[in-house]
Amino acid sequence: MLTSDFDYDLPPELIAQEPPAERTAARMLVLTRATGAWEHSAVVDLPVFLRDGDLLVLNNTRVFPARLLGAWADTGGAVEFLLLEPTALSDESDRSDRSDSRETWLCLCGSGRRARAGQRATFADGYVAAELLEAQGGGRVIVRFQSGRPLADVLEAHGRVPVPPYIHRAADDARGTLDRERYQTVFARERGAVAAPTAGLHFTPELLSTLQQQGVGHAFVTLHVGPGTFQPVQTENLEEHRMESERFVVPEETAVAIDVCRRRGGRVVAVGSTSVRTLESVAAAHDGRIVASSGRTEIFIRPPYAFRAVDALLTNFHLPRSTLLAMVSAFAGREQILAAYREAVAQHYRFFSYGDCMLIV
Repeated sequence: MLTSDFDYDLPPELIAQEPPAERTAARMLVLTRATGAWEHSAVVDLPVFLRDGDLLVLNNTRVFPARLLGAWADTGGAVEFLLLEPTALSDESDRSDRSDSRETWLCLCGSGRRARAGQRATFADGYVAAELLEAQGGGRVIVRFQSGRPLADVLEAHGRVPVPPYIHRAADDARGTLDRERYQTVFARERGAVAAPTAGLHFTPELLSTLQQQGVGHAFVTLHVGPGTFQPVQTENLEEHRMESERFVVPEETAVAIDVCRRRGGRVVAVGSTSVRTLESVAAAHDGRIVASSGRTEIFIRPPYAFRAVDALLTNFHLPRSTLLAMVSAFAGREQILAAYREAVAQHYRFFSYGDCMLIV
C-alpha cells in the first residue's frame, strides 16, 4: 500500500496543545467495526460500552524526564541529549571505591556541531559530566554520564519531560510541571519511556474502579515507548518502512488474566497502540497464545493483518500518513477509519497525545 493512502486533512488548530481539565473529560468517538456506524460519546461513559467479562490491557510504562540541556565543555555551545535507554557498557566495576555514579546510555544528540567520539559536555550546572563514546549516525550517540549521585535522581531534578514535537508552546516551569503530571498515566510504574502511551492518559483510579465493579477487569503490559512513535514514514510504499525496536514485558498474571477472559467469553480491550503491538508480538511468536515473556519488538501492523490477541481498541487520533494510523486501519478497515476521522474533524475533536479518543468495538 502507499503511504499516501493514509493521509487526511487536519486543521492545525485541532491539534491539542494542553490536556483536558479532567482526564475523563475527553470526547470519545465509538466505532462499530461490523457496520461502520459511529456515535459520539465521552470517556466518562466508557462503562456503557464495556460488559462483564471484558478485560482492559493497559501499558504501565513510565515516562521519565529524559531531556538534558547542557553545554559543550570546549566551546560552551548548547547541547541537548535525549536519553533513550541504558546500554550494556555501564561501568559498574569497583562500586565500593567510588562515590560517583557512572552510566552509559544510548541518546539522541541535538547540537549545532557534528557529534564525535571524545567530545565532552556538562549538565545540571556542571553537576553531571558526559563523554561521547560513539557516534552512530542519525543523531544517535553512546554517552557515558558521571555524576555525584544516581543519574535517575539527577534527571528528576534537572531533566525535562520530552513532550511530542507537535506540541508548540513555551517551555516554562508551569508547563513543565503540568506535563510531568498529565503526560503520564495514573498507573505508570515501570520507568523507561520517552513518550506516553496516550490512550491510557484518559483513565483515573475512579474510572478503573467503576469498571471493576461492573466486571471489567484490567491487566498490565509494559512497552517502553521510544522516539520512533513520532518518526514519519518517509517511504512511498508503506511496506518499506522499518519500525524502531522497543522493549516489552508481559507478566505472568497478565497472561493468566487474558486466558481467563477468553475462557469466559470476554473481550480483550487493548488500551492504546502500544498494548496492541505488545500483545500481537507475543501472539505471533506463540501460535496465537499470550504467554509471559519479554524482549524487543519491531512489529509493523498494517493492512491486511489478522489480529490474534485483540478484540476491541481504545486509541487516540493519530497523525496523517503514520504507522499508528495504518495499525488502526488494519483493525477496523481503512475506509471506515478515514470516514470516522473526517467526522472527528467536522465535529472539532481534539487530536493527538492530549486530545480525544476513539473506541473501536
